[in-house]
Amino acid sequence: MVRSIIKSGQVCENRKARFEYSIQDTIEAGIALTGAEIKSIRYGLVNITDGFVQRRGDNLFLAGVVIQKLPTAARYINFDERRLRQLLMHRGQINRLNGKLAEKGATIVPLKFYFNHRGRLKVLLGVGYGKNRADKRETIKRREWNREKARLTKGR
Repeated sequence: MVRSIIKSGQVCENRKARFEYSIQDTIEAGIALTGAEIKSIRYGLVNITDGFVQRRGDNLFLAGVVIQKLPTAARYINFDERRLRQLLMHRGQINRLNGKLAEKGATIVPLKFYFNHRGRLKVLLGVGYGKNRADKRETIKRREWNREKARLTKGR
């Protein structure tokens, strides 16, 4: 079922990325999309949990992001749901991210999609390094302790 249309604000967030990776740096980027893809995103038909950034030549592309087709769209509006989508950034920003990608263990993942105050779709990218099992357990402990602390202070 199609949800209500999103004009501004956050569309989706990749909470799994903050758990799987230790995010060191974030950067905002634009993304090259077709009109049908933007319309689908405005209805919230996007999944970025498996997304990552890869380099092709001098440009960076977003891979693994699924933008579903609108069920009410005409049959002639076709696009590949899993295609590579080019990221729109300044050359200096691209060069900096290429340097980060060259480091061992570094991954660039999308953290969230949102519409800015001008109505343009932006993606927040995070440069992360994979966590090991002990780090993930520590994250879970910290999260559970914060929940317990909130419950205790709420009762007062």
